[in-house]
Amino acid sequence: MQYAPMVSISVVIPSYNRVELVPETLDRIFAQTIHAAEIFVVDDGSTDSTETVLAGYAGRIRVIRIPNAGDLVARNTGLRAATGDLVAFCDSDDLWQPDHLAAMAQFWSSGQGPVAAYADFQEVRDGQWSGTSKFASAPAGYWAGMTPIDSTHVLFDRPIVSDLLQFQPFFPSCMVVDRERFLALGGWDEGVSRMVGCDFATTLRIAEHPPIGVLRQPTVGIRKHAGNFSGDVQRMNLGDADVLDYVLASRPSLASSAAEIRRSIVQRRLAAFDTAFARGDFNAVHAILKILPATALTPRNRVKTLVSNLPAPIRSLAWSVLTRGT
Repeated sequence: MQYAPMVSISVVIPSYNRVELVPETLDRIFAQTIHAAEIFVVDDGSTDSTETVLAGYAGRIRVIRIPNAGDLVARNTGLRAATGDLVAFCDSDDLWQPDHLAAMAQFWSSGQGPVAAYADFQEVRDGQWSGTSKFASAPAGYWAGMTPIDSTHVLFDRPIVSDLLQFQPFFPSCMVVDRERFLALGGWDEGVSRMVGCDFATTLRIAEHPPIGVLRQPTVGIRKHAGNFSGDVQRMNLGDADVLDYVLASRPSLASSAAEIRRSIVQRRLAAFDTAFARGDFNAVHAILKILPATALTPRNRVKTLVSNLPAPIRSLAWSVLTRGT
């Protein structure tokens, strides 16, 4: 599809029990320097007063209510209802800077553009935006060899599955897609619904289909609060490993990356094993051991396994000695 200089943009916001957070998210979207053609809030079976709060925005948003099915189903529901050339996603607890949509639309301002583009982001805690951004924490050389459009807009002109296995900087609230082409790819992969880190499967789907736009400018705030789990490294590592298991089994197109994906699965589960042991969560240690190949365990991992299997009083003493100073 060839786009005119000005494209129409739909916004899709999945929401579940975020009554205290969604108003600021919406206010930030209304404050964009270019206006969205339509804004969908997909209420994913909320049990709080979300319905009442959203009623206060009648005429400015379109609300779609569905039985609770998870973010992926909610996003796809909004995606299928949208009519814009582009669709921008924003979780109901995240925030956009005023120029987010304008900056992202530039990827499609003079031609077909990518299937998807991602902006940089900063974490937001208690209303304070971090002084550093996600992209700044990428490993050395991660952004090398990209095709520049201008000083802030660049493209990956190659598949980036390997890159994402190393470092995953792309979040849903930072993502804008070409609606028709994203739908043709299958939209959000619902095969991993309810898994921790389920967005990763769709990010990897897009990674196979360059060019992929990257806005080297933080225009999104990812709020950290008690209701999200992205700060729980153990859960995220286990969730990402499960997602990679699914992706490996369901996508023949990734056969050439199979060995690399399997290594990443093991590495993530080993990292979760180490975190669980450091926390003294021996039930989790035992559960993770069941899904780790014995050959993956280092000598230190084997010592941790032995300690985890000791009777409780002795285990506690051995654990305190082994974790001292770590």
